[in-house]
Amino acid sequence: MTRPFCLVDVFGTAPFTGNPLAVIADAGELTTEEMQAIASWLNFSETTFMLPPSDPAAHYRVRIFTMSHELPFAGHPTLGSAHVWLEAGGQPKQDGVIVQECGVGLVTIRRDGDRLAFAAPTLLRGGTPTEAEVAEVAELLRIDRATIVDAACADNGPGWIAVMLESADAVLAVDPARHYARHIDVGVVGPHAADSEVAFELRALFTDGRGGLIEDPVTGSLNASVGQWLFASGRARGSYVAAQGTRLGRSGRIHVSQDDSGQVWVAGATRTLFSGQTHR
Repeated sequence: MTRPFCLVDVFGTAPFTGNPLAVIADAGELTTEEMQAIASWLNFSETTFMLPPSDPAAHYRVRIFTMSHELPFAGHPTLGSAHVWLEAGGQPKQDGVIVQECGVGLVTIRRDGDRLAFAAPTLLRGGTPTEAEVAEVAELLRIDRATIVDAACADNGPGWIAVMLESADAVLAVDPARHYARHIDVGVVGPHAADSEVAFELRALFTDGRGGLIEDPVTGSLNASVGQWLFASGRARGSYVAAQGTRLGRSGRIHVSQDDSGQVWVAGATRTLFSGQTHR
């Protein structure tokens, strides 16, 4: 059976500068094992599979797979899947508002000028990580524990532990380990100078199913939970733009804002760069 697929660039400033996402439409007949096999073979950080919603409030349901496991939520797959649904002729029930069903429940997506933005979901685990967890992150990053200014549990699907370094330059200088024995998701953030075009630099690191450490080009889920942390701690107010992917030769730009109700929104550009049909 053939089914449509798209390769979407998310959060880039131009084509081929963001994070690629594979979106497989009409995936209802695929088993979980088949979805995982496809995602593992494609070797992207995430692949999504579009399904009819089970909740009448949602426009569609999406399952999100990394190379090794399924996620209840991820950010660039959320924006990329909404982009594909709209391109395929999807019509929101409320003008400009899309409701996605995924593992964490319903996620709201809206137009933000020429970008799409998702509402950051409630954290599955927040607060302060243990000292043992912070020390483990320092070991993984191969940095002195004393250079970590602050840390937070930032788990909104991926189990991020986020650490703050003193500057964007310190973030970009990190040379992490290449392998790690267990699964881990680490986010690193540091402020740019006040006169910079962007406010913060982020890097996202996680292990694959074989212990290899991977750096994700641009990560919506991490930017969502880091945004919640930055606003709550007073390090950010109103809105800001973050950069990610610099060390990988990408120019990801993530637009993060907090509305009057306290809801954090994460926005970025989405572009379909390839489309076609699967043959399995």
